[in-house]
Amino acid sequence: MPRALERILSALAVCALSVCAFAQPAQPSAEQLRAVRIWPAPEYTRVTEESAEPLQSHMSSIKDPERLILDLEGVDFASVQQAFSGKLAESDPYIGNLRVGRYKPGVVRVVLDLKTEVKPQIFTLAPVGEYGHRLVLDIYPAHPVDPILALLQKSELATEPSPGQLPDDAEDAKPAPKAKRPGKERRELAAARLVTIAVDAGHGGEDPGALGRHGSREKDVTLRIARRLKALVDAEPNMRALLTRDGDYFLPLAVRVDKARKVKADLFVSIHADAFVRPDARGSSVFALSDRRATSEMARILAKQENESDLIGGSGLDGKDDYVKRTILDLWQTGTIDHSLRLGGSVLKRLGTVNTLHKPHVEQASFKVLTAPNIPSILVETAFISNPEEEKRLNDQDYQDRLAQAVLDGIRDYFAKHPPRPASPLALN
Repeated sequence: MPRALERILSALAVCALSVCAFAQPAQPSAEQLRAVRIWPAPEYTRVTEESAEPLQSHMSSIKDPERLILDLEGVDFASVQQAFSGKLAESDPYIGNLRVGRYKPGVVRVVLDLKTEVKPQIFTLAPVGEYGHRLVLDIYPAHPVDPILALLQKSELATEPSPGQLPDDAEDAKPAPKAKRPGKERRELAAARLVTIAVDAGHGGEDPGALGRHGSREKDVTLRIARRLKALVDAEPNMRALLTRDGDYFLPLAVRVDKARKVKADLFVSIHADAFVRPDARGSSVFALSDRRATSEMARILAKQENESDLIGGSGLDGKDDYVKRTILDLWQTGTIDHSLRLGGSVLKRLGTVNTLHKPHVEQASFKVLTAPNIPSILVETAFISNPEEEKRLNDQDYQDRLAQAVLDGIRDYFAKHPPRPASPLALN
């Protein structure tokens, strides 16, 4: 074959291969799963899968035994397997085990073996802050624990001595036995005797809150102070405290309010540690709900940041209704905002003995977490976590104790002037 003809045929072959390669559609690359985070809590367990692009998924359930099936489409199998590896805690109240496998071409299957019957909820979240697209699976118990019953049971265990604690002559000292009241009535009497304080540790789980310059996270600081405040309240002879969250997990703002309402709380105190662009900003603040506009530009910015927690953590609710605007008139008419300001003033005065005050008066803004009807509610900004000096103090256990004690002293001062009545509308909303 002449060389010229050979060159022509060779060139034609190369062109043909190029045309074929160009004509074939490119195979889409599988989406890489960036991260998986599992947040176990008594109320529910949250499973979050993060990716650069939105995930296509399908969820189903199987009984006997209870399982949840999550099929992820177009996701790289190895990235899913690696992301889920080692993330499940043995103490998780709802998930017993999980497995990842190839279900069919283009589909990765995640199987969650459950410990109990559940009611799952699945939704997506758009990118926000440092997070990309997220697929969120919230696993709720099918039969949630009644918060009032749980709180009353704790109160009874704390106040009723065991038989082994009775003195030797207790039998002789005891009065004649009386007819036993039904258990429900006894619990209602116990509820009437004790003042209930809802203590809310701000942020949690997917929502870290403000970040300190040395790596401190607001969600960790608020939980430590809230636990200390609860311990102090529980030690009071006529008080008890409910923590809206007692672990590192996310709660929507409306859920925090609802928990306080369900236990018929007398007061609601939300603990925070704010941040500002200037590292020299310092001091403690107390906020109440506003029926008009924010009392300062910083209060408005802070309320906006705190209200965005639901965008970061994801509430699974559409949020079409502005809850603050719908309830604010009722709160004003019942005098709740006025009592919130009085409570805030008492707490702010006591905080001034522990830290510099950022403002000498209670500020106001439209905080969604302060909208519990008939429950005086305040938000306490303990200090600026963005200030390196205050960040260091916020991580000191002794300082946390002093902050918690100041809040309790402020609550005492408020009740000294406004004692709760057994049938008070503030206690029975």
